[in-house]
Amino acid sequence: MKKAVAAKIALAVTGMMLCSYAVAQAYPERPVRMIIPFAAGGATDVPTRLTSAKLAERLGQQFVVDNRPGQGGALGTAVAAKAEPDGYTILQTATPFVVSPHVYSNLTYDPLKDFIPVTQFGSAPNVLIIHPSLPAKSVKELIALAKSQPGKLDWASSGTGGGQHLFGELFMSMADIKITHISYKGSGAAAADLLGGQVKIGFPGIAIALQHHKSGRLRALAVTTAERSQQMPEIPSIAEAGVPGYEATFWMGMAVPKGTPKAIIDKLHRETTVLLKSPEIVEGFKRAGTDAAPSTPEQFRKFIQSEYDKWGKVVRAVGIKA
Repeated sequence: MKKAVAAKIALAVTGMMLCSYAVAQAYPERPVRMIIPFAAGGATDVPTRLTSAKLAERLGQQFVVDNRPGQGGALGTAVAAKAEPDGYTILQTATPFVVSPHVYSNLTYDPLKDFIPVTQFGSAPNVLIIHPSLPAKSVKELIALAKSQPGKLDWASSGTGGGQHLFGELFMSMADIKITHISYKGSGAAAADLLGGQVKIGFPGIAIALQHHKSGRLRALAVTTAERSQQMPEIPSIAEAGVPGYEATFWMGMAVPKGTPKAIIDKLHRETTVLLKSPEIVEGFKRAGTDAAPSTPEQFRKFIQSEYDKWGKVVRAVGIKA
């Protein structure tokens, strides 16, 4: 009797495995939606569009980018959390994914429970950049200027709870200065007012900062990562330029709603990591100021947890509220 039951269970498990394999083999059978919870043209947007185009070529279906900005990435993430877990909605997430839960009390999802990590996608610094009208040529000079005019200078971010906001708040806290925060709806809007001089200081992604620094329309003072960026090797890190111990990296990754079949997750991971190691994608990412950084789903899960803990401490220490 026991042997018969065991045989039936084994047969059922084998059937489910074969069914899952068949689903993965056929996937995708229709267009896949890639939700970016940030504005078009931002640090996550360009690498995602590069990769989605190549995924479409490899898998024979469209991978359609759907920008859903707002609330520090929380609005688009909520849309992804409610989607059917069938592999046809993918969240291209980033650092704010683990920040928003500490800033907003009304989120309808849990980033650690409602999503399954697929792979880290890329890694990049943000850049402390200023309008040329400010008489500061270094981080130390900017800090001295801010201390001489507490609260009179202002700085732009892409939205409350976003990476730019957190990176800026961490800088103000560690440098012990007070600069007024101006929150915008996306990187593009913040960069536009920086270029126009309506605000004087910002922490945009390197893709935005690099072009305007080269043109002379903005002045880059330092990068947020612990080491200098290969894209801007002449620009020091904030840590070496005057705020020892400062480090903040903008990362991006791919996640799917909880319940998505493992076979589909494995296929997405396999196909994406192959692309992230290809010379064409690596060079395309570099032009966008990003380093390709593939990982296993488990590695990405552990990284997300560590970033969740790190930025939660920063939000509480600085007292950031939505």
